[in-house]
Amino acid sequence: MIANLIVGMLCVHLLCFAAMFWLISTRLQENKLGMNAFAVGNAMLGSAYVLQLLGGPPDWEALSVVNHTLTLCVPLVYAVGALRFFGRPTPLLQPVLALALAYTVAQALVQWLAGPVARYAMLSFASALMFLAMTGGVVHAMRNVAIDLRVEMTLFALLIGGLAVLNLIKGVLVAQGGLQALDMGNRFQIGFYIYMSFLATVLAPSMIWLVLRRLTDALRATAARDPLTQLLNRRGLLAGLEAYFRTRAAAPARLVMLDIDHFKRINDSYGHQAGDLVLSQVAEVLRQTLRRGDLASRTGGEEFVAVCLGVDDGGVLQLAERLRAAIERQEVRLPGVQGPVRCTVTVGVSLPFDGLKGLEAAMQQADAALYRGKQAGRNRVELGHSGGGDPEVAPRASPA
Repeated sequence: MIANLIVGMLCVHLLCFAAMFWLISTRLQENKLGMNAFAVGNAMLGSAYVLQLLGGPPDWEALSVVNHTLTLCVPLVYAVGALRFFGRPTPLLQPVLALALAYTVAQALVQWLAGPVARYAMLSFASALMFLAMTGGVVHAMRNVAIDLRVEMTLFALLIGGLAVLNLIKGVLVAQGGLQALDMGNRFQIGFYIYMSFLATVLAPSMIWLVLRRLTDALRATAARDPLTQLLNRRGLLAGLEAYFRTRAAAPARLVMLDIDHFKRINDSYGHQAGDLVLSQVAEVLRQTLRRGDLASRTGGEEFVAVCLGVDDGGVLQLAERLRAAIERQEVRLPGVQGPVRCTVTVGVSLPFDGLKGLEAAMQQADAALYRGKQAGRNRVELGHSGGGDPEVAPRASPA
């Protein structure tokens, strides 16, 4: 009676959260973050438990076969939901139908060859393997795509791993003790369904929390990036620098300021759409040329800023020259225009600075160096200086 009551409450819980997950998925537009798959998984598991309550004692009947098939397909559905949550588009219907068909055939064969005890034990062992594979997948994700969710992923791994262990124990008990081990009144069954209820109570809200966190992270990232180039805006640049200078091993940084030469001519000659394409291409060169960890930003108009972390005079000048040369070589193909359009940039490089307080002075140094480069003929790299004297100029091509 107690176990049946727990299973009944578990059914209601699962089906209610299935409806909630589905409603959430309808509010999400392009990226549903796997919520539609989680809704299907909860609905399938809730339906499996409803069939278990309706089916009575363990036996070979249609309700029991469908119950077993649904139960085994649920981990696969949740795995698809997890892959979609982490941005891996994965089909759902085809693999689930294939597994359902294969397992239904397997049930018939095992029932015919070895009897009902083997069929029920097979479900427990197969479920244990599925949940063990899911645990391994969670651990793998924690080291790769979910580095920022280690606490949540550790909790999921422990809970799903516990479910794998319980299914393994259940399979052993069924294999040794027969169908009596599945009696709803024994202690193991009661403990098993209490754990399932606890799991459903913890995991369902946790999934909603992860979706909310992912959405807020996306909003924060959108607020910190330029919508055209997807580079950091000034706000994002400040946040990135603040995080860098908080680390103990933070070395001085240098600021590289780039300005596209004669950008107004490109807009006037080919239109603003062409100008946007040029800006996007320059942003792509920045992404591909800068070192890992360096920060790239579009600060407005045709002006870009890169912050190079922990680099000396020679290194930053070489990097700035690589940027200048790569942009000069870049060919921009414009719709309706014969032949590629090329552009050049003038680059100003600041002196090293330590901490956010030095950023403004670095911006002024790089801006002054960039202005001198424009005055000297454009398409060049120039190193800023804090006092008088001749500015230092990196090797360059002929002025545009």
